Amino acid sequence: MKYAICNETFQDWPFEKAFAYARGIGYTGVEIAPFTMASSATEVSPEQRSTVRQQIQDAGLECVGLHWLLAKTEGYYLTTPEDAIRKKTGEYLAELARLCRDLDGKIMVLGSPLQRNLLPGISHDQGMTYAAEVIALAMPVLEDCGVTLAIEPLGRGEGDFLNTAALGIELAQMVDHPNCRLHLDVKAMSDEGKPIGDIIRDSREWVAHFHANDPNLLGPGMGEVEFEPIFQALKEIEYRDWVSVEVFNYEPGIETICESSLRYMREIEAGL
Repeated sequence: MKYAICNETFQDWPFEKAFAYARGIGYTGVEIAPFTMASSATEVSPEQRSTVRQQIQDAGLECVGLHWLLAKTEGYYLTTPEDAIRKKTGEYLAELARLCRDLDGKIMVLGSPLQRNLLPGISHDQGMTYAAEVIALAMPVLEDCGVTLAIEPLGRGEGDFLNTAALGIELAQMVDHPNCRLHLDVKAMSDEGKPIGDIIRDSREWVAHFHANDPNLLGPGMGEVEFEPIFQALKEIEYRDWVSVEVFNYEPGIETICESSLRYMREIEAGL
């Protein structure tokens, strides 16, 4: 497996400092939240894209891709019944694919619960249909850019749409495109009431990306979730792609989170 860190973890650190530090302690990839570059992907100039790409390369890292795709944006929604907004959202996902390509990324993680939770009067089935339509609109550009959209199921504490890996797979099947697959997140899977290893094995044909964290909002090994069965399942399905650390509570400090998470994951992997 390859280990990456999500760049919003570094908060107000300059990109150059963050990237150099991540590589220095052993990460080989970085995953970018677009809002750390600008409030909208449309505002990221060609010059800024080139600069950040070069900063990542100069640090000796690879750009995994993007996540938090719709965070801190306005006017986009995945499950709305309004045709114009769905069209606008699909077009924005396409623009994010161009940004991802320009940074040399290959994966876009579609979580963003605030832009997908079910609106009043909209059933889950209707939401699935609307979401599939939005994603399908962006697929030609994603394919041209060589980028895969990884649909992220989220726990019930974050919303009421797409709460299981099985539903994520169902949505990817509705889109029916090789560039639309599944993302798995440990915090989210912990809410399913099913062993995480079983979820991973049941999703083996669809997993394109993986986030390592804990329901306590910290990094792997910093909470109660044991990663031995998780990494064993990833090994069984022959997952060899990125495992990105994504946290939401920065109180222990940036260095502690980054170093403790990586050390723990390496220890678990070495013991398999």
